Amino acid sequence: MPEGADLARARVLTRWIGIGQMSLGNHGEARTFLRQSLDLAAAIGNTRAVVATGLNLGDAHRYAGDIQAADALYRSALDTARGQHPELVDFALQHFGKHLTEQGNLAPARAHLEEALSLRLAKGEPELIDSTKAALDRVALLIDQANAKASAGDGGTPSQWSGRWTSWLQSRTTARTPARWATDFPALRDAVRGLTAHQRGHPRHLRDQSFPAELVAAMAEEAEKAVAADGYLHNGKWNAAVGNAAKRFAGQVDLAAVVARSTGLEVEQPHTGVYIAYLEEGQFLDFHVDEFGFGEANLILCLKHERPTGAPRVSTTVFINTDGYLECDLAAGDCVVFDGALTPHGRTPLSAGESVTLISFGFRARDQAPRTITNLPPVPG
Repeated sequence: MPEGADLARARVLTRWIGIGQMSLGNHGEARTFLRQSLDLAAAIGNTRAVVATGLNLGDAHRYAGDIQAADALYRSALDTARGQHPELVDFALQHFGKHLTEQGNLAPARAHLEEALSLRLAKGEPELIDSTKAALDRVALLIDQANAKASAGDGGTPSQWSGRWTSWLQSRTTARTPARWATDFPALRDAVRGLTAHQRGHPRHLRDQSFPAELVAAMAEEAEKAVAADGYLHNGKWNAAVGNAAKRFAGQVDLAAVVARSTGLEVEQPHTGVYIAYLEEGQFLDFHVDEFGFGEANLILCLKHERPTGAPRVSTTVFINTDGYLECDLAAGDCVVFDGALTPHGRTPLSAGESVTLISFGFRARDQAPRTITNLPPVPG
């Protein structure tokens, strides 16, 4: 028998021995055999087996209480599956989602499991679908319990906290009238300082990122069609679901590295995205903070900005920070990175003949440090 066949057979045997030991609760033995199997899979170049065995080894470490090793193995398996074996992505998401659930990281757990469910519904395999639905039901129950516990305190639920902050901001300033900002800001300074102290990343206007122009143009075209066909009004702007052009862009551009370089925050690749369009004169987005579920970092990329000739002022993305108001005039290919849950932000009104098309990506921090309203400043009275 050729040497390669011997290695392949040894890989299979050590994997199944490891799985058997894990089922018996012998986690030390399980880790030993599964590590051997994983190393053999890598040595013979069987990347499909690398993903599957990496998930098994992650489970063995998780059951043994070795959380950091489990986390690293799940992330590696998911990255490899996304890049080389899309048919295994739902399995990697399911394992990782259960791990995150056990660690109490419920928002990212739900995001991973919802993506797994979408993929499994497309596969049409009832047992896999039921398994993911059961995991999502568990996450939903835990989220309800956490929200009920939060409601017993002064902060309410995370959604209520964000809504109250947004209402407070909008009662004191508005993105509609920049001329008021100089007089508005003193009443906001102390409150905003309390928020910025907890931000995972301060706003950064990024130019010259060298994003492939053809990919940006493809998203702009896709966004225009999506808004026209299925767009919906949300907070005074048009939103639309992203499609294949956005997925190709996110697959070819390392957006997590862009966020990390600009903020110092290590994040996973984006877990969500949405097209945004401002098309009519006077359209604007008033100041608000996002709900926690969008993640610890946002990246807004400008896909198209049509500017009227000779207009005295163009629409900008605007933030409130401890120094005042920060306006970012985004041209096609420019982006801005910020922590949307803790950074008041909005958009100033469009001039006649102006239009803006954007895509917004949400990212979760790799360290998944828990963000709870009990650790954040209350809404001012």
